[in-house]
Amino acid sequence: MEPQQEQETATIKQASSTYNLVLRVMSKRRTWVCLFVLVYAVLLSSSWNFLKSVLSWYKQQQEAQTTASASYGWPALYASVLLGAVFGLLSMVAALAVAVPATLVIWITIVVLLAFFGKPRRVLVVEGRKITKEIVGCVFKILLKEGNFVAAVCAVLGYFVLVRRNSEVD
Repeated sequence: MEPQQEQETATIKQASSTYNLVLRVMSKRRTWVCLFVLVYAVLLSSSWNFLKSVLSWYKQQQEAQTTASASYGWPALYASVLLGAVFGLLSMVAALAVAVPATLVIWITIVVLLAFFGKPRRVLVVEGRKITKEIVGCVFKILLKEGNFVAAVCAVLGYFVLVRRNSEVD
């Protein structure tokens, strides 16, 4: 029975040392910067690969198209809408990465100011919840507006570029 207890104790010590190591690493600012850069590299790489696949699909549609007058602009429209959606989502993620720290600073500032003005703890909790709902709602609305705007601009520009490319090829 003693060897089993020693093994359990060793496992617990190893787990706690691993936990402490993870806490130390994650508390460093450069770790978060590296994670941020890694996430954006993955996002950009996947969006670049998606862009190439949409453009190759568009080329295949143009090559397979036998009647130019029947479906002249539809493949370009589909491709441009897909590109606009991808870049709109990517812009929303980029804006969210900037908005979250700014939102936290605003929220903390408001709650601290309420505490300095002598609000009781219960009132602070209630006010903090209301403020959190308002801030998150406002940030979400702004992200949707900006993401939709970027998506629309990218879709329109993509459509005209693809149609122009198609007319140059013909």
